[in-house]
Amino acid sequence: QVQLEESGGGLVQPGGSLRLSCAASGSIFSILAMGWYRQAPGKQRELVAGLSSGGKPNYADSVEGRFTISRDNAKNTVYLQMNSLKPEDTAVYYCNARIDTLLLSPRDYWGQGTQVTVSS
Repeated sequence: QVQLEESGGGLVQPGGSLRLSCAASGSIFSILAMGWYRQAPGKQRELVAGLSSGGKPNYADSVEGRFTISRDNAKNTVYLQMNSLKPEDTAVYYCNARIDTLLLSPRDYWGQGTQVTVSS
């Protein structure tokens, strides 16, 4: 059993910053990749930023230069630092992790989502 617990969402004014965190726990052998997705009302879920083990981060064009993804392997935690936030960044943000538990083939796990609202 694997759980992803997110925190850090909220309401922020345009131009402000937020930091999201996502901690993975449970029967984890290794975490192959972690990332963040978001889904705005009426839109499909989209990749915001991803980071594989030992790899370079990748970002959606819309957040490149404003958002930074990082990972603390010792804590099985991924972070998303969001700066210069815009109203169009408003969405529910979901943590995603591809995890090998040894009991099953590596698969994707999802957090419950955290709301980010950018508004004045």
